[in-house]
Amino acid sequence: MLAPSVSCPALLVAAPASGQGKTTLTAALARLASRRGLRVRVFKCGPDFLDPQWLALASGHPVHNVDLWMTGEPDVRQRLYAAAQQSDLILVEGVMGLFDGQPSAADLAQRWGLPVLAVMDASATSDTLAALAYGLRHYRPGLPWAGVLANRVGSARHGEMVAQSLGEGFLGAVLRDAGPPLPERHLGLLQAAELPDALSRLDAWADALEATPLGQFSAVDWQRYAVDFPAPESSGEPSDDAALRPLAGRRVAVARDAAFSFIYPANLETLTQLGATLAFFSPLADDPVPPADAVWLPGGYPELHAAALSAATRCAQSLRDHVDAGRPLWAECGGMMPLFDTLIDKAGQSHALWGLLPGAVMMQARLAALGPQQWSPDGRVAPLRGHTFHYSRCETALPPLDHAQAMRGGLASPGEAVYGRQRLRASYFHAWMPSSPEAVALLLGVQA
Repeated sequence: MLAPSVSCPALLVAAPASGQGKTTLTAALARLASRRGLRVRVFKCGPDFLDPQWLALASGHPVHNVDLWMTGEPDVRQRLYAAAQQSDLILVEGVMGLFDGQPSAADLAQRWGLPVLAVMDASATSDTLAALAYGLRHYRPGLPWAGVLANRVGSARHGEMVAQSLGEGFLGAVLRDAGPPLPERHLGLLQAAELPDALSRLDAWADALEATPLGQFSAVDWQRYAVDFPAPESSGEPSDDAALRPLAGRRVAVARDAAFSFIYPANLETLTQLGATLAFFSPLADDPVPPADAVWLPGGYPELHAAALSAATRCAQSLRDHVDAGRPLWAECGGMMPLFDTLIDKAGQSHALWGLLPGAVMMQARLAALGPQQWSPDGRVAPLRGHTFHYSRCETALPPLDHAQAMRGGLASPGEAVYGRQRLRASYFHAWMPSSPEAVALLLGVQA
């Protein structure tokens, strides 16, 4: 018997390359649909913490990442199916260029039959844009296709030229100055919460999109992009089996503020499904660690708040007390950086930090590491999958306890160092916790 499926209109919003404006226009489309009363759910292809913040603001719902390697096909299937049950429209924003990466956004589109909406920068071109669109559509046989949304056209006349060139594949043109930009910094877009006018920026882009053919779609029009999403093989619901809830009765303190905000919503879900109670605190506010059995310091932008974190002596002492008491602490990337003695910012200014690990962290202008990685805390449980992406490097006399594995083309090579003392573990590696609940329990649970 075939598994039941749920039908829902869906698009994968992709581009020929990064920097074409796909995040802005995906968010604008989500905002426009939401303003019209449609229930819209948005997903982000690949590892990313910043784009999902804007997409969540636009849609009014948490944004989960989907990736055939990092999150895995069963996880993607479960999340898309759940979204299709409660949505009028599903949008998936791609990553980099349509065919870039292993796996790519195109792989995801083909696996689930998601029609591709190509956002293409039309600056300084007209007819050639149609040639590039033809290449995107036909480069891989069988790729589902919706059409092209031309971005950054210079004038109404320019938009007409592009429309004529693209023909039936044209779904609209958006002027280059249609709305205020979404500002960027070294890791990507600014966090949506940093801008008090973030929603009004999205509304301006949604207004511009409303004037396009795509923006005029009715509920009937959207049905041309209906996709059948198969049911997952299991419900994905948390079990009452105590063996499957190894963090039951344990309290996990999670740092969460402007300096520690790179948190996958799915990671919080995993912790609660494992039985943990979560308690949030702000190192920037110099909150001490609340009473907890374990601590998680997620990534973020500690380098932008080095002075405030240096002054957070009460928080630092509570973390030292927590580790000295033999309790577990997991720190990833930005969560690891203030654990060292010193942080040197991009201006070369040195800040005394928390001193749980010896050495210094130095910001640099060039990207230090990027790519998929995985790590098993004991080499026996299934590895946590995730990624690394950072502009700093650390210098320490502390020898690594272990290394993550960098994954390229299915082959593993030495990746990020994992440092530690007592139950503290720290690395530039960002973990997708649903990929190995057993590893999460090992990191934050009672040591066997």
